[in-house]
Amino acid sequence: MNDDTFNMDVRKFLKRVGVTSQREIELAVHDALQAGKLAGNEKFAAKMMLEVPGLNIRHVIEGEIALE
Repeated sequence: MNDDTFNMDVRKFLKRVGVTSQREIELAVHDALQAGKLAGNEKFAAKMMLEVPGLNIRHVIEGEIALE
């Protein structure tokens, strides 16, 4: 195993997850605000699941996202 290659691939994957997840959340909030479905002071429960079947990993992270 090449530790440098492994480390870089994990970081690339996590960066892509972070960037695309943030973009999806921002777009959904923006669209809901524009449609009048949100007041702008809500809090939302959030959950992210990481799954790597080949390593038998299933890890869930839960949190909250506040608009104000």
